[in-house]
Amino acid sequence: MNYFFNLYHQGFIRAAAAVAQVRVADPTFNVTQTVELARQAAAEHAILTVFPELNLSAYSNQDLFHQQALLETTENEIKRLLKETATLETILVVGAPVTVKAQLYNCALVLYRGRILGIVPKSYLPNFRQLSESRQFRPGFFARDEYVTYCGQANIPFGSDLLFKVKNIPNFIFAVEICEDLQVPVPPSSLAALAGATVIVNPAASGASVGRADRRHTLISNQSARCLAAYLCTEAGLGESTTDLAWDGHALIYENGQLLAETQPFAQKSQLIFADLDLDCLCQARMQSNIFSENAHRLQNQLNQFRTIEFEVPPPQGKILLKRQYERFPYIPAEQKARLHRCRETFAIQVQGLVKRLLATGIKQIILGISGGLDSTWALVVAAKALDYLGLPRTNIRAYTMPGFATSARTKENAWRLIQALGVTGEELDIRPGSLQMLKDIGHPAAGGEKIYDTTYENVQAGQRTALLFRLANRHHGLVLGTGDLSEIALGWTTYGVGDHMSHYNVNAGVPKTLIQHLIYWYAKTETEEEKISRILLDILNTEISPELIPGTDQKGQPAQRTEDFIGPYELQDFNLYYTQRGYRPSKVAFLAYHAWRDKTVGQWPDTPENMRTEYTIGDIKHWLQVFCRRFYGGSQFKRSAMPDGPQVGPGPSLSPRGGWRAPSDAAATVWLNDLKRIPDTEV
Repeated sequence: MNYFFNLYHQGFIRAAAAVAQVRVADPTFNVTQTVELARQAAAEHAILTVFPELNLSAYSNQDLFHQQALLETTENEIKRLLKETATLETILVVGAPVTVKAQLYNCALVLYRGRILGIVPKSYLPNFRQLSESRQFRPGFFARDEYVTYCGQANIPFGSDLLFKVKNIPNFIFAVEICEDLQVPVPPSSLAALAGATVIVNPAASGASVGRADRRHTLISNQSARCLAAYLCTEAGLGESTTDLAWDGHALIYENGQLLAETQPFAQKSQLIFADLDLDCLCQARMQSNIFSENAHRLQNQLNQFRTIEFEVPPPQGKILLKRQYERFPYIPAEQKARLHRCRETFAIQVQGLVKRLLATGIKQIILGISGGLDSTWALVVAAKALDYLGLPRTNIRAYTMPGFATSARTKENAWRLIQALGVTGEELDIRPGSLQMLKDIGHPAAGGEKIYDTTYENVQAGQRTALLFRLANRHHGLVLGTGDLSEIALGWTTYGVGDHMSHYNVNAGVPKTLIQHLIYWYAKTETEEEKISRILLDILNTEISPELIPGTDQKGQPAQRTEDFIGPYELQDFNLYYTQRGYRPSKVAFLAYHAWRDKTVGQWPDTPENMRTEYTIGDIKHWLQVFCRRFYGGSQFKRSAMPDGPQVGPGPSLSPRGGWRAPSDAAATVWLNDLKRIPDTEV
């Protein structure tokens, strides 16, 4: 069980970025500070800890770097550092001046358990404005020795062509570049990433200035995204000389463009930040990106020049949970401004998709069934906006309520209230007589009054509704607008063919259920000025999700049949879908879901709709993930292979067989179901 609940067994590593207080030209003090932070990092199970550029001597020594006393003391103190960290299970990347054959280099030293694994010299030395590194140092490409002796250790790999590979931790390969190396048009890290590095380390000391922190964010975010890599940068801070510069001690950890951790700039103390890096995710992204591998192929001659230093680091054992936060609703940004932008952009994509389809076909009438549920409600709002955009009257939308054997008074009433509030044409078609006739025609016992509510009984009703809509489209020269969402498509929760599976165009095909819920909430709260419409939408939002196909006792005005009792909570299944589409194995999806859903947090934003607030145990997560895997991998691809057109919304790929997910309809779900066995049933 500890195996499952250990991040190192789930494709993660924990890394740390340290900003230690320094004293200029005082290696003894600086090494002591470094040892203290290294011990703290190791205690938190960080396997990699990075310090700023030249942190052991301090960066701002200027011509003092040419003083023999400083260089000798630095080397002696590194020997002490090696001794005092020899029992720590963390790889250290520290900065120091290193002399090789009477040439001085600005270097990063990679240390582990008392050994210097490699020394990386800085490639590009700034010599402009207030910077004059080339006065003291030589660029790394000046060096002719591939191996050096330092601190009494011989045959240490030396150069900017080094990759450090931890053999016993899959996909853990890191490379080092130093400060301005990142700022050239082709940074060393670009080639290192193409050569296999999943983690880039940058000990830096760029000094503070107005706008520098924002530029640093931009550079590192962009580079980590371009390299499909994690990127750790840590800047010199408190204690550096302020004769001509100030130092902000700003450390950042990014992964594929996403900020994971950041220090507080200008802090008056040493700082240590942690981030859990998803190496599996990075490798999946590289595997799925043909342009990444093609770029590597084109540059293969340069990549062949890299040398790989292999070693082993025993990963920490026991229960080690993630520090990294995984949002419960990955399709919905947690930050309010980003959330509002996501809603507006999604709405615009859906409206534009429908507008284009209407213009292309010349059709000016929209036909849809309106149930009083979430999906048809949102499709109707999109349709109304599309006709507004085209300058057509909303009465060109023909919305049909189609009560069946289990339609509740609440949903029927809400459907009519919405039709009237939006000013569209509404009609009611009772499907019960036609459905009874079909049940009678096929000899189903329910036609004679028996309470046999099987799949046939349900699908007769769904098929009756869709058949009527298509014939109404023929009669009125209209377009049948689909309403089923991405979550239903993933789970196969549709009646195939002549059922809610089919339409002429489906505006909701790329939108998961949790995002549909929040779009309705967003529209009710911010987009409509009519209080009446807002109240209707909020009531629909807080109605149980139900197909309303099987009669039952109506409790508190809610439908008797609950969809989520059969296919699982949509909030959890949307989480599963999001990470499944990224290629994660089910046990890892469960590990992430456990971190997102295990506590009693009431929501990721203060205005979360009431029906999106809950928590799940690992047993719950395993159970519903098994349902997801059976349905997604083993039972519903044939429906997706024949799904109607509809716009992709994102942020992940759609499930369209034309431009999104492609899979065989007769694949077995065995490997995914077997992987589920790795998930424990309880936490203890």
